[in-house]
Amino acid sequence: MDLLLDMKTIFITLVIGHLFTVILISAYWSQHPKDTTMNIFFAGKCVQALAWIVLIWRGGIPDTVTISLTNSLLFLGFSLETVALLKLQQQFHVSTRRFYISMTSAIMICFHLCLFFYNVERVRILVGSLGLAVLIILPAYRMMKDEASSLLMKMMGCIYLLISLALVIRSVFALLLNNLMGFFTPSFYQTISFIVLYLVMILGNTGFVLLLKERADRELTMLANYDDLTGILNRRMFVLHARRILSSFAKKGKPVSLLLFDIDEFKTINDTYGHDTGDLVLQDLCKRISSLLGKHDLFGRYGGDEFAILLPGAGIEESTAKAELFRRAIAGTTNSELPAAYTISLGVVTLIPNPDTQLETLYSSCDKALYGAKNNGRNGVFRH
Repeated sequence: MDLLLDMKTIFITLVIGHLFTVILISAYWSQHPKDTTMNIFFAGKCVQALAWIVLIWRGGIPDTVTISLTNSLLFLGFSLETVALLKLQQQFHVSTRRFYISMTSAIMICFHLCLFFYNVERVRILVGSLGLAVLIILPAYRMMKDEASSLLMKMMGCIYLLISLALVIRSVFALLLNNLMGFFTPSFYQTISFIVLYLVMILGNTGFVLLLKERADRELTMLANYDDLTGILNRRMFVLHARRILSSFAKKGKPVSLLLFDIDEFKTINDTYGHDTGDLVLQDLCKRISSLLGKHDLFGRYGGDEFAILLPGAGIEESTAKAELFRRAIAGTTNSELPAAYTISLGVVTLIPNPDTQLETLYSSCDKALYGAKNNGRNGVFRH
């Protein structure tokens, strides 16, 4: 059975596949015009599509020009694709950018030195394949290594790692099998190479679009569940989690403590220094408090400068000690970015919940405790 594939048909299929991805990304792009990650991946796919178009026209222009232009475009396109993957992981830094600029340039220079001074196909395949493998390996490794990576991202990391491994194997085979690994040499290896290229294109393009969608979903979840200024839970999510905790601890028969606090004279801070400074105060407060919370403690912004902390399993002594810890952490420190120090007042309520315990009732009692702290002169803790 003849398994050899028509070269131009494969190249046209690759071009169509890349252009289809470009169309999909363009549709997504229309709603996210400032997404640099998508823009870079978009540019990479356009460059790769252009490389395969040049190969389709092979024969109309000198082979040296075709090989030079095609491989240069492929190196650049793959480099842009891997940069987009790193940006998607938030792993693209100044040092990484310098690495990819220097590495892409070095690969191009080495390839063209071979092309013009030692024009042997298996050597060109060796340099080109190893160069592409080096470009791909970093994002593949980080997608698999990062504990925060989703299952989809880890799968994409596996795919890119296999691509890198396949490129290394191709470079080894190119040395062992002479010219049988070339794209323009009809052979079983040429057929396998085309099939792998096609699968890589489909999996890579589809996977990246899915990763973009996954990131957008994650950002929407963050907007829906977290306060955009301070990064802690918003009121809706705090209430939802708090109710679940109350229900769970009612079954366990263990105590739960609620802390309610706000910033003393916060209106004066806004009126004196401006709302931008007020926002900095809120962010500073949440950063300090968050660093003192336990793994299972719940911290949310109820609105304005009012915050709530739920301490599962904390009794009277422990919750009082924690409230004092929070108060001292705020009152006893200063921040060079803020024009003045500030303090907080806290109300505390502790109870062993039962199945009928309502968060709203607990909040009402804690709010009265907070007013008690205010009436006692502020910068203090009051227990209801």
